[in-house]
Amino acid sequence: MKETVKRVRRMEALFDEASSILKDLEKSADRYEASAETFRALAEYLSGDWREDYEADERGEIPPRVKRGVLSQDGLYDLLEKEKELKERLGL
Repeated sequence: MKETVKRVRRMEALFDEASSILKDLEKSADRYEASAETFRALAEYLSGDWREDYEADERGEIPPRVKRGVLSQDGLYDLLEKEKELKERLGL
């Protein structure tokens, strides 16, 4: 009987953990599905106006107080590649 109780407690803990994981994954999947426009807009920016904005920043035309991580040499490209890899991993 002790082994049964021990096993049920362990499986219950695993059940709770798996439930939490799936709940979080479902929220993330919903959020990702809703973000298609975000990724599309970033990809268009990278292939369009990005270089102009990057060069403007290099000339000091963008004030220092403006957040501009999107202009980092590899940041945006790496982000879009990561999204592409994740889509391939998930078979999307």
